[in-house]
Amino acid sequence: MRIAFGEQFEIPTGYLNSASIGIPPTRVAAAVGAAVERWSRGEDAPPVFDEHVATARAAWASLVGVDPTQVATGATVSQLIATVAAAVPDGTRVLTPRGEFTSVIFPFAAQSHRGVTVTEVDPAELVDRAPGYDLVAVSAVQSADGAIADLPGLRATGIRVLLDVTQALGWLPMDLTWVDWVVGAGYKWLLSPRGASWLAVRPQAREWTRPVAAGWYSGADPWDTVYGLPLRLADDARAYDLGPVWFAQVGAASALPWLAGLDRLAVRDHVVGLADDLLTRLDLPPQGSAIVALDLPGAAERLAEAGVRCSTRAGRARLAFHLYNTTEDVEVAVAAIRRARVG
Repeated sequence: MRIAFGEQFEIPTGYLNSASIGIPPTRVAAAVGAAVERWSRGEDAPPVFDEHVATARAAWASLVGVDPTQVATGATVSQLIATVAAAVPDGTRVLTPRGEFTSVIFPFAAQSHRGVTVTEVDPAELVDRAPGYDLVAVSAVQSADGAIADLPGLRATGIRVLLDVTQALGWLPMDLTWVDWVVGAGYKWLLSPRGASWLAVRPQAREWTRPVAAGWYSGADPWDTVYGLPLRLADDARAYDLGPVWFAQVGAASALPWLAGLDRLAVRDHVVGLADDLLTRLDLPPQGSAIVALDLPGAAERLAEAGVRCSTRAGRARLAFHLYNTTEDVEVAVAAIRRARVG
């Protein structure tokens, strides 16, 4: 049992895989478990979950700095990005860094039949090349190595930006007030079950966004739009809503308000401090990110043998530190990596 930022976590020493799956507070896991128990006894009805959807939406909106009316809810990042990709004009030129996560760029690449093009450039060239394109699609923090995007530089270009904050929101403070579309999943740093994602649509971006997966839950009153025409969508971002994954929303409604109320600078300092401490102990330069990618032969195997939970991405061992990690996790990982170096 660990206590972090006022919450209890049942997390083993050496769990450094939050970039893949975040571990919920015990309270959040209990809330989801209770919902499953109620389901098993037939005690819930679909409208019961609307409150959880609304609570999670409002908390995610607070985390990204928008009004809840500008936030759509869905299950996955790629689904929500598709509402943008399917609506951009024919021939739209999209720029992205080389090696970007495919859920960000595949929805645009799938529109090639309309002349939509996606161009990859070296990450260091993204800001300089942006003025030659119509839209930039990029992650705030790269999944593969934790590299942080130059958000001030992108803002200065004036180009439309779609930003995936899945690997950033929850530990990295950001000014997102200028971003056209902000999208993110909840099952990593937001410590929620997989199946809850959100998309913030700025007013200036509404013309380029369409409810391509419109259904009953995107109606002005979901419980009055379950049958028949005419089309009667919500007049705000809920028009892009996808039917909610109920138990995921229960978990998100329990986790996100707590996360939104934390001192974000304190969270950032904690997780980045641990990640940079690991790098310093290995005589590597600090990177200022919660995600560390180690290109060291045998590192992933030695880490696994030592009981360290991490992942392998782009041929490197990827370690991710979150608010429930401690110096003890750093020490276990460093010892394992040193044995790999010696071996």
